Amino acid sequence: AAAPNRVPIVLAALTAGLMLSVAVFLTWSVDGHWDYALPRRLEQLVALVVVGVAVAISTVIFQTLTENRILTPSIMGFDALFVLLATTLVFVAGSRVVEQISDLAMFGINTALLVSVATIGYRWVLSDASRGLYTLVLVGVIASTLFTSLSSFMFRVMDPNEFDLLLAKLYASFNVIDTTVLWVATILLVGATIAAVRMIPVLDVLTLGREPAITLGVDHRRTVTSLLMIVACLVSVATALVGPIVFLGLLVANLAYQLTRSYRHVVNFVAASLISVIALVL
Repeated sequence: AAAPNRVPIVLAALTAGLMLSVAVFLTWSVDGHWDYALPRRLEQLVALVVVGVAVAISTVIFQTLTENRILTPSIMGFDALFVLLATTLVFVAGSRVVEQISDLAMFGINTALLVSVATIGYRWVLSDASRGLYTLVLVGVIASTLFTSLSSFMFRVMDPNEFDLLLAKLYASFNVIDTTVLWVATILLVGATIAAVRMIPVLDVLTLGREPAITLGVDHRRTVTSLLMIVACLVSVATALVGPIVFLGLLVANLAYQLTRSYRHVVNFVAASLISVIALVL
């Protein structure tokens, strides 16, 4: 168990670290050009916070549901599906057509596709009592392998110039972000985070395991489905906004567990989010 004063000290230290990181990020090498640098860096800072919080909360929830601290939502194939979609668009439509699609439209397409695939998968697996959560993880691994293989095939036969454009879209980047897309992503993040926070008491019970949670009155299948949908929304927002970066969650979630030594999700949500944003800002 954590020492009585350990959690407040850890959260206070992380908050101080975040404030220091933000101060350095906003002021480093500005050289007096505040009117240009500050608005641009503030926009990047919002994107860093959105992605950091989304990755952290989604990973903590997913690890609680799977009762495994070495798994992340990326094992469900979200990253591979994002890469496959971008690759297919460039391969079929061509780079010129893809460049004409607005950032907001591309964000909407990516988010809608990722959430839709997740919804179909969750309903198919969890609708049958004989299938469990690990069946869903296994399906995600197989789907991820399939998506990666299809993307690799198109990489090999694609025009080199279009391949260069594709690589620029696939690497996670915070340098060029459309303001409208950023605000839409922020709204989605706030909604999903509120939904996750409201389910914190149930998440704490799920930490005990499936059977104890059911004994204590938790509707396990319905609760897991709802939480997985929240995870899908958070992962979709982060991936569609800047590209594949979900792997970061494995690091920040486990660092949060080690620092707080608490089972309470309200503590781990905050700690993991702070660590994630600090890492991205630095």
